[in-house]
Amino acid sequence: MADYREMWSTLGMDLEKHDLLCEVLPEAFGGIYLSQQDRPQGMDFYDFVVSEIHGVRPAEMLQHQKEGGKVFGTFCVFVPDEVVFAAGAIAAGLCGGSQFWVPGGEKVLPANTCPLIKASVGARLDKTCPFFMIPDMYVGENTCDGKKKAWEILAREVPFHIIDIPQMKRERDIEAFEAEIRDFIKVVEEVTGNKITAEALGEAIKLINNKRRAIQRVYNARKASPVPISGKDALLLTQINFYDDPGRAAQMANKLADELEERIDKGIGVFPDNALRIMISGTPMAIPNWKLHHIIESLGAAVVTEESCTGTRYFENLVDESASTLDEQIRALAQRYMKTNCACFTPNTARIDDIVRLADEYQVDGIIDTNLQFCNLYSTESYLVKQLMTEHNIPIMHIETDYSEQDFEQLRTRIEAFLEMLRK
Repeated sequence: MADYREMWSTLGMDLEKHDLLCEVLPEAFGGIYLSQQDRPQGMDFYDFVVSEIHGVRPAEMLQHQKEGGKVFGTFCVFVPDEVVFAAGAIAAGLCGGSQFWVPGGEKVLPANTCPLIKASVGARLDKTCPFFMIPDMYVGENTCDGKKKAWEILAREVPFHIIDIPQMKRERDIEAFEAEIRDFIKVVEEVTGNKITAEALGEAIKLINNKRRAIQRVYNARKASPVPISGKDALLLTQINFYDDPGRAAQMANKLADELEERIDKGIGVFPDNALRIMISGTPMAIPNWKLHHIIESLGAAVVTEESCTGTRYFENLVDESASTLDEQIRALAQRYMKTNCACFTPNTARIDDIVRLADEYQVDGIIDTNLQFCNLYSTESYLVKQLMTEHNIPIMHIETDYSEQDFEQLRTRIEAFLEMLRK
């Protein structure tokens, strides 16, 4: 990584503690990612991004601020990035995926809070992540009780806007989310000083849709056999897309997709043709949470898709681009985002339908349904997921884990047994 210490110091970061993270990350990334054989060349870009993860993009965000622009840090796929970019601002995802930040979160949060929340809070309070130090405003939501209370803590650090996500999907709930988007537009206009017009929002919708289309191409390539890209590489692409410039993200994902489609034509894969094909479903895996993918693929199976917010939920549905008025666009945004089948909804049968559909589309041999420790939503819903997958004759196992390495060998043993069962 280049020397960004002056930038980090200006942001008020704890450089001594941050140095510890910078020491650990390259070794971890190298062991998990750079040791892979026959990786697509298009992954070079994503390797570079990781090598400069606290440098290049934060520097771009700071330059944007110097030029009078604003930066919004977001915590969830329900935050409509389109609104932020329509106002000439930048939206960057913030969720923490490292055990490094968890102790900082545990200083103010109960130990039985999910690691994603603890890491996100710890990254800010310990001042060890530039993405958490730069935003002019944080934008969160109320998809779980742990988040709702954590936002109250973070709101003492940074101005905070919370989007109220309806917990059901009736027509009146979609209308309620329309109202939330309208409120969010007012907030973004106030922070940026820029009026959001139908023309600007229309262009922003196309911008974010183009990013989604590019990721869709990469995921469609994963349906091939042999699979032309590892699951951990596809996960890395999605994780980086949460905070990278959306235009650049689309360009690089399309470039990678071109290469993957060429590989498919030539029958080139990163796993043997007979490798087991695994779907991961459940809670999101924020960067640098690569543990589960690494275990599965080190055992010779290929992760071919993820039913999660760092997987298909992030990009599958597009916003209708035919809407021409602001009212129509807001309606189109609400309809798109309310198709996301988060475990916060009840009933949530559409998520079950998604898993069954994806299992067929990606021709999976088995599903590993996972939730982060203390995530009651996904942990409880796993009962129905397992029950209904069994009814569909789709092999499934459930895993609960956190960000630490303490359960690595235990998980490896359990997953190895599951894979052996699938091979019989």
